[in-house]
Amino acid sequence: MDELSLVNNIKNMIFTIRGKRVMIDRDLAGLYEVDVKSLNRAVKRNIERFPEFFMFQLTDEETKNLRYQFGTAKISAKSRYNPYVFTEQGVAMLSSVLNSKKAIQVNIQIMMTFVKIRQFALESQELTRRLDEMERRFIEYARDMNINIEDIYRQLDYLTDINRPRKIGFGVNKG
Repeated sequence: MDELSLVNNIKNMIFTIRGKRVMIDRDLAGLYEVDVKSLNRAVKRNIERFPEFFMFQLTDEETKNLRYQFGTAKISAKSRYNPYVFTEQGVAMLSSVLNSKKAIQVNIQIMMTFVKIRQFALESQELTRRLDEMERRFIEYARDMNINIEDIYRQLDYLTDINRPRKIGFGVNKG
């Protein structure tokens, strides 16, 4: 799998739960090429490295919501245990308890993906802030110039209406 495909694959494995971006133990195990049981066993042997803001177990309700809300979440209805999820910091800590070259390589890709998602979110916030500022200035300008904003929006709607009749060619004034 090439690097771009891996990053896109990882992006699809990141969910927001309890206001945190997390990855599910099953998805991480698949990336690290270990079984879920081995991953969770390594974590439990080193549980002091995984405070709740690094890793937590989903409730029954969260598991059900994740299963039905996201078709990409690989959570089996037959599983006896609710999955564990890992925050970005928890994923980083996993590389220290899963001591393999594969774990290190995958962790680097996961960290890069989290950084890209964070950059995108910051850029989106900046763009939203700029648009809000432009709108505020436009409204002030329109008010100062005694321009009716509703008229402008009506004209813009008319110009962008694809169903309005259009004339092609030039008209000739007969006068």
